[in-house]
Amino acid sequence: MVAGFALLTLNDAVLKWLTASYPTGQIVFMRSIFVMILVGIIAWRFGGVRTLRVVNLRGQLVRAGTMTVATLLFVTSLRLMPLADAIAIAFAAPLFVTVLAGPLLGEHVGWRRWAAVLVGFVGVLVMFRPTGEAVRLVALLPLCVALASAFKDIVTRRIAATESSVAILFITTLALASVGLVTLVFGWRAITLFDLGLFAIGGFLLGGAQYLTIEAFRYAEAAVVSPFEYSAVLWAMLYGFLIWGDVPDRWIIAGSAIVIGSGLYILHRESRGP
Repeated sequence: MVAGFALLTLNDAVLKWLTASYPTGQIVFMRSIFVMILVGIIAWRFGGVRTLRVVNLRGQLVRAGTMTVATLLFVTSLRLMPLADAIAIAFAAPLFVTVLAGPLLGEHVGWRRWAAVLVGFVGVLVMFRPTGEAVRLVALLPLCVALASAFKDIVTRRIAATESSVAILFITTLALASVGLVTLVFGWRAITLFDLGLFAIGGFLLGGAQYLTIEAFRYAEAAVVSPFEYSAVLWAMLYGFLIWGDVPDRWIIAGSAIVIGSGLYILHRESRGP
């Protein structure tokens, strides 16, 4: 999960560059094309076409739908509100996962794990310190992203027993590409050669990130794995320093310590059982 979000955060940096020049639908479609290339490579390497076999079509479509909704809403929220506010609110997803893991997956989530996830979310708020602008109706967008992402994580856990990671990635990517292609009627822009390379990089990063996160949900409970999505914040700090020379302030350091401590405690509780 940590490695997956390292790739995903780097992909977000590429996405941030591209959103200044291209519409959301075009970005989603072009990136999906390159993810499909990666899916083909993985399928060829690990068993061929049979790895794309779908057993639970309904579950696959539900996951693809929630992933598509989350992607479109998140990009839209980035256009309408400050980045820090959108990310801080969207990181409520692990909270929703903890709430839903019991009734939807039958997983036991003890009060200690629940408290640790709450503490982790407090750490995210400490780091981003949402501004007063977050108290607007537009703030419902990233909150819906969090809810859609939580459902996506829950569904991933449910279908991972019968569906291969490659098949899950293929169906989800196909859905994203289809939705992105529909937006062609609203007008796309000509792509420069340099930006085509960025689309390729972003697609491969996204594909690799999704594959790793799907594998994480295959081998661990959703309520245990999801809090490690917070590691994206740490990767963002690292990339910010290496690329732009940004040095984290004391609020970022304090919040990071809370998030890391929360994740390690959840891992400790998992090793001891419910």
